[in-house]
Amino acid sequence: MSITRPPAVAGTFYPGTPSVLAATVDQLLADATPTVTAQPKALIVPHAGYIYSGSTAAMAYAALKPWREQIRRVILLGPTHRVAVDGLALPKVEFFSTPLGNIRLDLEAIARLAELPQISFSDTAHAWEHSLEVHLPFLQRVLADFTLVPLAVGHASPRAVGEVLDLLWGGPETLIVVSSDLSHFLPYASARQVDHDTCQHILQLDTHIRPEQACGAYPANGLLLAARQRGLVPQLIHLCNSGDTAGDKERVVGYAAFAFHETETGHG
Repeated sequence: MSITRPPAVAGTFYPGTPSVLAATVDQLLADATPTVTAQPKALIVPHAGYIYSGSTAAMAYAALKPWREQIRRVILLGPTHRVAVDGLALPKVEFFSTPLGNIRLDLEAIARLAELPQISFSDTAHAWEHSLEVHLPFLQRVLADFTLVPLAVGHASPRAVGEVLDLLWGGPETLIVVSSDLSHFLPYASARQVDHDTCQHILQLDTHIRPEQACGAYPANGLLLAARQRGLVPQLIHLCNSGDTAGDKERVVGYAAFAFHETETGHG
């Protein structure tokens, strides 16, 4: 068994050279307009190539800078694009690697999750999956020292995902990140309308987001259920699509970033 999952999309979704990758991420973070004033408990962040959604992702990750030392663990959930998964799949490795170095997995947390019936282990589900990997360089540049719990989410109910989040909720040291793009391959004007509507449902903590609205609908719905139960307040950080960044306007993909904040009454 290999103890490290190597990067699968370095050089395609993001630069594969360490110095170029670090400079690219740092520039995206520097260009991001700060709109978040309190520490986020959770984020929803897009996962396309950096030329398409990197600026939107950076606006979410730049919000973490004031808490770079405080956040010590990231629970990262993303949809599967290549391998069908029933429930949620964890890898069997000890590290995830990017051109910027290795990230240690929280093996203690993973062992706790292993007892849940919706959890399975599959290195195959993680091997070529980009929905988690593209977030790692941002996390490596914006946070200090942190561990990772990477979950590839297939068909799973909001309750099944929410149970995983509840088990690892923790305090301000734990950040939850859900990886999701919005609509896929609609004309520009249609995508804007559909994505705006989807964002309103997310801001209402509606747990019935469909995969055609957001490819990360299954993990997102679980987060939205947990957010509702725990009194989190959602905030839309940024919304755009590939037609606004590096693509044409005939068939676009939607991107949005959200932050979810705990309130004083929502810590239970």
